[in-house]
Amino acid sequence: MTHHPMIESLKGKLIVSVQAYPGEPLRRPEIMATMARACELGGAAAIRCQGLSDIAAIKGRVEVPVIGLWKDGHEGVYITPTLRHARACVAAGADIVAIDATDRPRPDGKTVEDTLRPLQEEGVLTMADCMTIEDIRRAVELGFDLVSTTLSHGVAAIDCTMADGPDLPLLRQATSEFPGLPIICEGRVHTPEEGRAAIDAGAWAVVVGTAITHPTSITSWFAAALDA
Repeated sequence: MTHHPMIESLKGKLIVSVQAYPGEPLRRPEIMATMARACELGGAAAIRCQGLSDIAAIKGRVEVPVIGLWKDGHEGVYITPTLRHARACVAAGADIVAIDATDRPRPDGKTVEDTLRPLQEEGVLTMADCMTIEDIRRAVELGFDLVSTTLSHGVAAIDCTMADGPDLPLLRQATSEFPGLPIICEGRVHTPEEGRAAIDAGAWAVVVGTAITHPTSITSWFAAALDA
């Protein structure tokens, strides 16, 4: 089974999610771009980021692939929810576009397939952010280039604790059903050991965000441990 060279380059590698939340001190494109470059120097094989300004700034600072998305809203389908959002990410410089691949209602009333097909015709590489094994099966059938467990926990990464870990049961089910396909482990990977466990469970690559690029959360973990 052959894959696009960019997808092949991610096999067995670390992808770092570089994002800041609204109202936070680091939420500026130039800061996100600097952090992305630092992650690249540390060994990140790709950078995942959100928002058109951040995508453009990061693309200008790193040489590794940029996985771009556009979060619009806070509930339901808000990760690159429409074709318009996806095309804007491409225009901003994203090498791969991440899309919510659940079957939940979208703002424009279209389906996942309606959003994906034009992108495939335009040669855009896509990443499916999934919640369940059914989402993963649908994403594989539709032909997404990457399929990820991003949404399996159903809450934002900022709400995670060190006690939460990646959804290895879902990952193992997906990789056993679809051996050789680029199934990505994303969500609540907090330690190098958890990242290694994901690779051992069959993950094509592992996405780590909060544990590397969200100092507020990392600080709170240490503070909570000392207060216990």
